[in-house]
Amino acid sequence: MTSRSFDAIVVGGGHNGLVAAALLARAGRTVLVLERRGELGGAAVSQAPFHGFPARVSRYSYLVSLFPVALLRELGLPVELRIRRVLAYAPQGASGLLIHRDHELTRSSVDQLTGAGREFDAWQRFHATLARVAASLFPTLTQPLRSREQARALVDDSAVWRGLFEEPLSEILERTFSSDLLRGVVLTDALIGTFAPADDPQLRQNRCFLYHVIGNGTGRWDVPVGGMGTVSAALVACAARAGAKFRTRAQVVSIETDGRAAEVQCADGGRFAAAHVLAGVAPAVLSSLLGAPEPLPRPEGSQLKINMLLRRLPRLRDTSVAPNDAFCGTFHVNEGYGQLQQAYREAAAGVLPSLPPCEVYCHSLTDASILGPELQGAGAHTMTLFGLHMPARLFANRADKATAVAATLRSLNSVLAEPIEACLLTAADGAPCLEAISPPELEAQLAMPGGHIFHRDLMWPFAEEEEQIGTWGAETAHRNIWLCGSGARRGGGVSGIPGHNAARAVLAAGV
Repeated sequence: MTSRSFDAIVVGGGHNGLVAAALLARAGRTVLVLERRGELGGAAVSQAPFHGFPARVSRYSYLVSLFPVALLRELGLPVELRIRRVLAYAPQGASGLLIHRDHELTRSSVDQLTGAGREFDAWQRFHATLARVAASLFPTLTQPLRSREQARALVDDSAVWRGLFEEPLSEILERTFSSDLLRGVVLTDALIGTFAPADDPQLRQNRCFLYHVIGNGTGRWDVPVGGMGTVSAALVACAARAGAKFRTRAQVVSIETDGRAAEVQCADGGRFAAAHVLAGVAPAVLSSLLGAPEPLPRPEGSQLKINMLLRRLPRLRDTSVAPNDAFCGTFHVNEGYGQLQQAYREAAAGVLPSLPPCEVYCHSLTDASILGPELQGAGAHTMTLFGLHMPARLFANRADKATAVAATLRSLNSVLAEPIEACLLTAADGAPCLEAISPPELEAQLAMPGGHIFHRDLMWPFAEEEEQIGTWGAETAHRNIWLCGSGARRGGGVSGIPGHNAARAVLAAGV
């Protein structure tokens, strides 16, 4: 028996579902959010995983770039996003590349590493080009879809369009940079959450790269003060104030619709009716809930996430750079262009990369509020590691995770002056303060098929078929079922954009 009818039911209480709920509730619609876990926020949560230590880490997602500042203001979210003073550091032997907000410091570092002034000039020109593309395209992500030709007109540069949207990213990188390390540092933005080579003809790496460099017209990745959980907490409070209702531990097992009205059933027997259902789950999960006769292809995640709590930052082989600078931005580990390509080839063959590429950063260097006062006073820090080219296929057996973690730590240690293990704190239960999350665990914990953090391969942020022009990219085969999660067009990352677009689509439908 159906207990109550709503204007809209949101399946999945991740940050996108919360954005949709807040916008619809603020527009006067009755909204119910159903979340299978015991807490709201999905992948945008903060937790204290190390027994005995008050250190709240952003357990899954950890930085913010794509969440539109205009949407934060519209919702009145009291979220502070803090700029990192150093963008990146990439060690190479006993030296390294430091990319600073001060261009002259960056120029000096690039020149010392490459011995050629043209590399820094190429770096500057390339990022100026990306800034123009970002300024043109980012505002369109929260508007009805434009056509491919309209997007091309906004970019207004045929060479740039060809290099970013038509050719494999490898071609523009190899034309632009001579340095293997510079090529690799740029390429990493194309591989976060995407398992593809630089020369992939499907251009999956190009699409991933685009989303990583256009956020808010700058492409900057900022630190959420208080951790990622502050973003979700602010969204929950906003939606609740507007009247949205929430049910946690409410696992949805089926959705039925005739295109005009829908019914959602939960595992505990609860049934809820709504004019519209907004799905913050992966498209493959939604397909199953709708009882589709043929399941969608299963995506494959490709990352290993490691959260650590350190008693102090490790010493570097490069003594010219202070650890506080090196770990403030993105610390690139064995992510040269050739290294990334080799790691992909090994992983694609089902073999753990011999030198796993990864990157780390220290949230507490920019925002110490996630640590208790005693930890702050003792000089402790969190460290987040994100391993690339770690597809789910490498974790078929129980022992595979330990092997992958050990190999990844060896890779990190190869660029340090001391083992990272020597810097780990020990939790009250005697375990080292290290938590690793593989794609299968991500699927089990967050219901992301294959552990794919974007729910499926990212799509271009414009219409690829004529009938999509003018839509919101949230539409499904059913008139009253909408995708509002990362699997929607213009999805991926902590952005709120799919939630915003699905809510706009529902309101435009006249509910």
